[in-house]
Amino acid sequence: MTLETDLLTLNQKLDALSAQVAYLTEQARIAEQEREARSDLVDTAMPIAREAMDIVTRELEEVQEEIRMEDLLRLSKKLLRHVPQLEMLLDQLDSLSDLLETIGPISREMITKLTTLMEELDNKGYFAFARGGTRLVDNVVTSFTEEDVNRLGDNIVLILNTVKDMTQPEILSFVRNTLPLAEEEVSKPVNTSLVSILRQMQDPDVRRGLALTLRVLRAIGVQGANGQPVPAKS
Repeated sequence: MTLETDLLTLNQKLDALSAQVAYLTEQARIAEQEREARSDLVDTAMPIAREAMDIVTRELEEVQEEIRMEDLLRLSKKLLRHVPQLEMLLDQLDSLSDLLETIGPISREMITKLTTLMEELDNKGYFAFARGGTRLVDNVVTSFTEEDVNRLGDNIVLILNTVKDMTQPEILSFVRNTLPLAEEEVSKPVNTSLVSILRQMQDPDVRRGLALTLRVLRAIGVQGANGQPVPAKS
């Protein structure tokens, strides 16, 4: 039993020693890989560093006559003196960055909605109407002189009152109902004989229309050249 116990203990120690040797071997392999990686990094970075130093040296040689050591020291002191302000500026930049990250999705959503709205307006013809309106304004501007515009300004109240009167429902209904009938009657052949005219005079509608026409003509006749009623003759 003692020999077997000693053999078991020896085997355990050998296993532990093998594990330690394997661990040390793995660590040595990892260290070698890291050393090779550092060596590769140094080999890669050294040419870049030398080129950067050459560039810095050339740039400094160009400005060495304009920059003095006193200027560098004064700049360094000023930077050190304003470190709190620089930190505050960096904090504000961080806050601005956070704000942009917050409003970024909102801005994208607004832009998407605005783009959709613009497409809908374009499909409905709003932009085409606006372009037509621009051409209309151009035609008006090029067709009227400054004197015309001044006269228009002097009579704008009268024009607006006239338009208001012309847009009364009774006037619009009268024009709307009369124009189709007039177009239909104009397309028919006209008999201008005296008998035909006398026969039409028997129509009450014709007589009423003639009476209204004469009334309108009378109203036109009493207007003066300036649009004011002519005084009655004594």
